[in-house]
Amino acid sequence: MAVSLVDILLAVVGCIILKRLVSRKPVPYPPGPKGWPIIGNIFDMPSEYKWAAASEWADKWGEVTYLNLLGQHFVFLSSAKAVNTLFEARSAIYSDRPYFTMGCELVGWNWTLALHPFGESHRAGRKLFRWYMGTKSATEKLHPIVEEETHKTLRRILDKPDALSDAVRKDAGGIILRVTYSYEPKEVNDPLVDLAEESMSHFALITSPNAFLVDTLPILKYLPAWFPGAGFKKTAAWMNKCSRDTVEIPLAWVRQQMAEGTAKPSFASRCLEDAGPNMTPTQERDIKWASASMYAAGADTTVAMMQNYFLAITLFTEAQKKAQEEIDRVIGPDRLPTLADRPYLPYVEALLKEAFRWHTAVPLDLAHRVTQDDIYEGYLIPKGSMVIANIWKLLHDPDTYADPESFRPERFLGENPERDPRDFAFGFGRRRCPGMNLADVSGWSVVAMSLAVFDISKAVDENGNVIEPIVDFTSETISVAKPFQYSIKPRSRAAEALILANSENL
Repeated sequence: MAVSLVDILLAVVGCIILKRLVSRKPVPYPPGPKGWPIIGNIFDMPSEYKWAAASEWADKWGEVTYLNLLGQHFVFLSSAKAVNTLFEARSAIYSDRPYFTMGCELVGWNWTLALHPFGESHRAGRKLFRWYMGTKSATEKLHPIVEEETHKTLRRILDKPDALSDAVRKDAGGIILRVTYSYEPKEVNDPLVDLAEESMSHFALITSPNAFLVDTLPILKYLPAWFPGAGFKKTAAWMNKCSRDTVEIPLAWVRQQMAEGTAKPSFASRCLEDAGPNMTPTQERDIKWASASMYAAGADTTVAMMQNYFLAITLFTEAQKKAQEEIDRVIGPDRLPTLADRPYLPYVEALLKEAFRWHTAVPLDLAHRVTQDDIYEGYLIPKGSMVIANIWKLLHDPDTYADPESFRPERFLGENPERDPRDFAFGFGRRRCPGMNLADVSGWSVVAMSLAVFDISKAVDENGNVIEPIVDFTSETISVAKPFQYSIKPRSRAAEALILANSENL
């Protein structure tokens, strides 16, 4: 059979195309610190303040940075553009969660909505949240609870001004327990408040990137607890009991109240009533898990928000004075602000936004897991990567916030306000915090009412010297201001009387 010139040309062209396909360079990973063979960047990932390290990587390598820890891909996002493109526009493939061997399997936190894989149970839980508090109008029915608990908080601060942190804890715990279970906690040593705090301290630890080696090397879970380096097994054992108690104990209390006919309306009781006597095991699981998710997560993030706010207002008293002037002008001295007053207090609103931005309660978003290979700006984000938004960096980006290191509520006022930090602070896409509306109104209520009746300033020593507060924060998933010195006093006798009058029958 004769070979024509056309055949030869086709063969040559085919070989060239094949060679180019074979030799084509693979799509590169995003830039980042150079790692070591096998172990990758394990020495680059710090054990604490990971958002600060991720911010340094962004300054050096750009908006998307890549690390490899023992074969696990990590991608950090440090720009609004990257976050919006991946978590919002491409949410279909960026809404899953990584599986934390320590947290989900050994400790048993697989029940929390925050860690559910993207699927049916996740959608069911979010649907329950959305039904009860997912819109601003739905949250309005919870305003009386929020305001009553804030009145109690003002009284606690008045009675024990040195225990501001404790007052904030009780405020957050009281609101979330009443909303979720209609449970009114005791003033001292309440078991459910203590349980939620212990539970969330565990959550903050187990969800921190690279906190436990077993998350990177799951095979380690088979080590016996006595084996050197397997101390995490003992840690998991006592954390596991706390996890189970968080799910079971509060809901059992609600069921007992319902059986006795004394239950008050709450998220849990409404869900159980709607499910009725023919409730399926799946419905029961979804209600139990959604209730526990609301109870555990709601209190701790609100505490962090408020602790961070009070540190900010201690440092930046000029902003406090401007907010108080607005409250005095709009509300007057004869009553406390209410949530109905919120639209008429724009500077107070701006102050709350700036506190959100200055140090957010969650500096690194919980990791999203990408479910297929993806290309962004010419870089490969491999399937299974842990993709993490650096919320702290987003809120300190000079392209979004002018002079980001300054505490300046005015940035959110006027004809061209800067972007609302709550767009970032509550997460992204289909993983955005479903309880954000309640957290937002709880925070505003404490901010507005405390400004109306208290002056907060730096403490002074016995010689009258000003004591500068120590500005430091915990470094886990939920970041809260560490203890600092301050001075808090009623603004006047009339303000003190207002606190007493509003808390008299609570």
